[in-house]
Amino acid sequence: MSDLSGIVKAYDIRGVVGEQLDADVVRDFGAAFALLIKPDSPSVVVGHDMRESSPGLARAFADGVTSQGLDVVSIGLASTDMLYFASGSLNMPGAMFTASHNPAKYNGIKLCRSGAAPVGQDSGLAEIRDTVEQGVPPFAGQPGTVTERDVLADYAAYLRELVDLSASRPLKVVVDAGNGMGGHTVPKVFERLPIEIVPLYFELDGNFPNHEANPLDPANLVDVQAKVREVGADAGLAFDGDADRCFVVDENGDPVPPSAVTALVAVRELRKEPGGTIIHNLITSKAVPEIVAEHGGKPVRTRVGHSFIKEKMAETGAIFGGEHSAHYYFRDFWRADTGMLAALHVLAALGEHDGTLSDLTAEFTRYAASGEINSTVDDQVARMLAVKDAFAGRSGVVIDELDGLTVDLDEAGWFNLRPSNTEPLLRLNIEAPTEARVTALADEVLAIVRG
Repeated sequence: MSDLSGIVKAYDIRGVVGEQLDADVVRDFGAAFALLIKPDSPSVVVGHDMRESSPGLARAFADGVTSQGLDVVSIGLASTDMLYFASGSLNMPGAMFTASHNPAKYNGIKLCRSGAAPVGQDSGLAEIRDTVEQGVPPFAGQPGTVTERDVLADYAAYLRELVDLSASRPLKVVVDAGNGMGGHTVPKVFERLPIEIVPLYFELDGNFPNHEANPLDPANLVDVQAKVREVGADAGLAFDGDADRCFVVDENGDPVPPSAVTALVAVRELRKEPGGTIIHNLITSKAVPEIVAEHGGKPVRTRVGHSFIKEKMAETGAIFGGEHSAHYYFRDFWRADTGMLAALHVLAALGEHDGTLSDLTAEFTRYAASGEINSTVDDQVARMLAVKDAFAGRSGVVIDELDGLTVDLDEAGWFNLRPSNTEPLLRLNIEAPTEARVTALADEVLAIVRG
């Protein structure tokens, strides 16, 4: 088979359906995954999102798994965190068919071992790719079987057990599902809670007719922001296509930074386990480790990416972890990421609070930030080296290269410059005491990056 490195990414498999991904190659991925996990499990749980290609690809993958003698439990339509729930609660390896926030022509596979443990390049994906490229060896034994199982109600009940909203005052919340899997999971999760949901785009449609299901792009928050203001809601939630990420907007329609959500949830988790460890990636606000320490917790900094977060959580026994991209990880959820659980925490905190969401989150937002600024460059390494050289000799500057290039200018702010894994881009994130300082630092760094 041809080189598959173009679709086997750092954390998942992803490509254009019909060009890079079809039933035949997905069947081989299923067989290769079965070979990888066969020593540890006799069964695999498989779920899929609402994209038109997803059911067929999920069936092809199941065919590959069963061709190697393993059984498949199909949970059908699912969010990615619902698949993680199934993997954790059933103690089975899992496969989720989704391309998350990518456009309709894409699809992909997120894989995990039993207990929702991550499968990335260094933990199985490269081995799976090699097996498919070299040709999956045939299996002479009895093929496995496929059974169907609905876990939506169990998933919803489990989340409600983890966050108590019984003392919450009534809230009105706008939810933008972006025609993604949030439209399937939100109604069940919020069943019987003291929350009035105002739904936007709950119809499952993998063509995304209203806007891209990528709330990281501010353009895709416009509708939820406008609806919150229109109906006088207490808050708004926006989910990505596979509903594992959740963005929050306050009663004014203003986005609540994911770092503020990380700090808020961390404080709540530390109440349950005083002195616990909280993971934050190196692009989250400096406010996160400050607030964690102020509340008696142990902040631990890590690289960007769910594999690194989950590994560090396992290593440290961390109770919670958060990323700048609105991925939130919970020890009580098999160290997997679930935006839904983070959303419930935010709403529980708001429901116990007399004021507004903007009042509640103000204490967790201490600095100005740029958000992610992307630059297309011909030579990522050379541009990063040029930035490093420009700042290295300055007084008080601390540079580290844990993940890309992080330059700490002490009280004047900090920035991180990272290469994209999949595109010829450099991603710049800046934080400083004031907006003016953020702008000045952005101008300075981008002048070097963009030449």
